[in-house]
Amino acid sequence: QVQLRESGGGLVQAGGSLRLSCTTSGIIFAMNTMGWYRQAPGEDREFLASEPAGGGTVYAESVLGRFTISRDDAKNTVYLHMNDLKLEDTGVYYCHAQHPGRRDYWGQGTQVTVSS
Repeated sequence: QVQLRESGGGLVQAGGSLRLSCTTSGIIFAMNTMGWYRQAPGEDREFLASEPAGGGTVYAESVLGRFTISRDDAKNTVYLHMNDLKLEDTGVYYCHAQHPGRRDYWGQGTQVTVSS
């Protein structure tokens, strides 16, 4: 059974930092492209960052320079380090796993709320 479980969300003041974690099971983690997405209230889910197996990272323009994705293949875990958080970063953050040629998987999401 595949599970992606996010943690680390919460309430933070603007300008603050959070680190999200996504622990996985049931997938060959090292072969998956891991990513983070966000869904703000009333908005579509949007891409934030991804890191494919073997390294290299891609970021959305809105988080470039503020967010950093990293992965620990030994722990089957991907992280999203978020700095200089803004009000517009509020939303539910989802972890995503994509194995080439296979179906993808989503976590259940973790809420991040940025207050002024």
